[in-house]
Formats: sequence, C-alpha cells, structure tokens
Amino acid sequence: MTMSVAAPTGLLPGIAEKEYRNVVFASVFGTIIEWYDFLIYGTAAALVFNKLFFPAFDPLVGTLAALAAYGVGFLGRPLGAVIFGHFGDRIGRKSTLIATMLTMGLATFAVGCLPGYETIGLAAPAMLVVLRILQGVGLGGEWGGAAVLVMEHGPTGKRGFFGSLVQTGFPIGLAVASLAFAAAARLPEAEFLSWGWRLPFLASIVLVGLGYYVRTRVAESPVFEQLKHVQQLSRRPVVEAVTRNTRSFLVSAGLKVSENAWVYILTVFIVLYATTFLKLPRQVILDAFLYAAIVEFITIPIFGYLSDRVGRRPLYFFGSLFTIAFVFPLFWLIDSKSVAIITATVIVALSFGHGTMFAPQAAYFPELFGARVRYSGASIGFQFAAALAGGFSPIIATAILGYSGSTTGISLYMMGLALITLIAACFARETLGKPVRD
Repeated sequence: MTMSVAAPTGLLPGIAEKEYRNVVFASVFGTIIEWYDFLIYGTAAALVFNKLFFPAFDPLVGTLAALAAYGVGFLGRPLGAVIFGHFGDRIGRKSTLIATMLTMGLATFAVGCLPGYETIGLAAPAMLVVLRILQGVGLGGEWGGAAVLVMEHGPTGKRGFFGSLVQTGFPIGLAVASLAFAAAARLPEAEFLSWGWRLPFLASIVLVGLGYYVRTRVAESPVFEQLKHVQQLSRRPVVEAVTRNTRSFLVSAGLKVSENAWVYILTVFIVLYATTFLKLPRQVILDAFLYAAIVEFITIPIFGYLSDRVGRRPLYFFGSLFTIAFVFPLFWLIDSKSVAIITATVIVALSFGHGTMFAPQAAYFPELFGARVRYSGASIGFQFAAALAGGFSPIIATAILGYSGSTTGISLYMMGLALITLIAACFARETLGKPVRD
C-alpha cells in the first residue's frame, strides 16, 4: 500500500518534509493494522464465534456471550491507555508505538490458532477472552501515540488534516477486514466454520512485520525530545493528565461517546441484525460496509481539512445532531432489505454519524492536553469512552432487540448517547491554532 502526502508548510524547526511524510505514513500504516486486527474480531463475533466457542448456549444467549467476549476487549483499552500512555510520556512516543503494535498483532494471530469449544471445552472461550483483552490493551495505547506523533511533528494550521490521515486507518482497516471476511465467507459453510474464518486472523502477522519495519525508521517526536532535554518529563503522567486536566479528560470522553457507540452499532450489531433477524445473505451487509469504508476514506480527510478552517467543535455539533435525526431512519431503511438502499444507508451513516466527529480527534484530543501528559491524556479520554459506549453497545442493542423484538429502544439509546456528546461539545474549548509545545 502507498500513500501520497502533500508537502506541509510551517513544520517545526529542524523537521524535513521527507521526515514528516515518513512519520505520517508510519502512523497511518500502523493504525490500519491495529484497526484491522481489532475489527475482524467484531465480524467474527457476529458470524462465527457464537457457533464455535459458545455452542452449548441457546442461539440468542450464545450470540450475547460472543458479543460479551467482543466487549471485553474494550475493557482492555483503558488499561492499555494507562500503561502505554505512561511509557509514551516517560520514555518516548516511537518505542511505545512499536510495543502496542506487537501486543495487538501477536494476540490477533493467536486467535486464529485457537481450537474451538468442541476440542478443548471451556478453555476455548476462556482463552478467546484473554486474547481479546490483549487486543484491547494494544489498541488502547496505539491511537493516542499515533495521533500525538503526527501532531507534534506537524504544522499548526494543518494539524486537523494531517491528523485525519491517522484516522483513515479506521476505514482502511474496516475495508481490509471486510474484504478478508468477504473472501472467506464465499467458502462453503462447513469449510468457513472449520478453517476459513481463521485466515483473516493469521494474515495479521504479515502486516505486523511490515508495520514493525516501517515504525522503526521514523524519528522521535521533537516535542518529547525537548521535554527530555530540559528534564520536564512528568513523573506520573496518567495521574497528572486526569487530576490536573479534569475538564479536558471529561470533555474528551464525552466527545467520544456518540460516534464510538454509533460505529460499533453499525459494524457489529447491524451485521448481526441483517444476517440473523432479517435473514439477509452475509455478503450483502459485508459488501455494504466495504463500500462505506471506501467512501469514508475520502470523507475523513475532508472533515479534517474543514476542522482547520471552521474549528473542531462545529463538526461535533453537526455529527451529534445528525445522529439524533438519523437513528430512527437508519433501521427503517435497513428493514427495506433492498441492497441498494442498505448500501446507501450504511455509507451515509458511517461518514456523517462517525466520520464528522472521528476526523478531527487526532488533532483535537492531543490539543486539549499539555505536552507533558499529551500521550496519556489523549489516550485515556478516548479509550475510557470507548470502553463505556463502544464495547457494550452491540450487546445492549442485541439484548433490547431480543427482549422487545423492536429497534425502537435501540434508537432511543443511541439518541441519548448523541445528546451526551452534544453537551460535551457545548462545554469544550476550541483548540484550533494552539501551539504544539504548550
């Protein structure tokens, strides 16, 4: 994969344009790998894990158990933010990012090697949960470091755009994960359940090797190097990020809630809803998300560019209001069972309910915190909200659907989360143009 990055202007002194391109590429490429690894688990949870690792349960209970194992990974994300945030602010951004990638990649590869319930009994789901937690720990430290590394190298007036390139790791990872499972899903059912589902997990080891090679060749953040030189590193960055920056921590968590829950309702619950409740072929919904991911790969940098023109906050106002307005039509349109309508709906929902708010985060969240605790602060706010809102949204939605037989309660739940983000945006401060060394 290649990525063209326009030459930025206004770089920090001593940073060459070629060096900055390498930093952006390494951050984006590593983030793609992390999201791919994390997202293929969600697809597998919706399609196969209930059958292979939780077969002794009633189908609904087995699905809930598979989604609970999926959600456990989100509990690992705040833990990863704390662990890797500490080391990222203490020993450096670059080396910490290499560690996050190895943690995630090895755990993902190991999932592909796991025997099922029929082979080793309860040890199978237990090991699956442990590996899922390790995935969460890896992702918990990844995003903040990648965002901070790009931000601290980059030009002040273009941080929203270049930070949004880090965010394209999500739609690219989603597209690659969708392609991998779409290819595996074309196998006969017996072969898919036997070995086909493992291929996307096993393939991650190749991506991790490439990512390691790329990341070892980028420069450390000049802002971190300066802090280290003048001996201004924080002794306890995690504690300082939360106790001395409480408002920024709470605001960043609130800003994350809506889009995070929204995207996992789309990419996990809607897959389950369409294939199990509506009885649609799994290829229909997997293809829809592939097309949506391709479109979001284009729209995220556009929204990042807009955040450098109008500010970060307006995009959160728009995104949260869109979610409130679109959450009921989302299910009405999916219920049409029309391939064209479902595809168009998923494309619109992903870009405007997720991309508008996700795009500026790589610049906005690090800007909310000072350089001494930037890795920790950006990571903890992001991952704390992800654990609360994202990880268990598919479980909550599945339970609501199973109990009521209707999506009305799910829509109301999503509207409530969007309202939290809207309130957080009201209390947030605009950071456009903030000096990176502050």
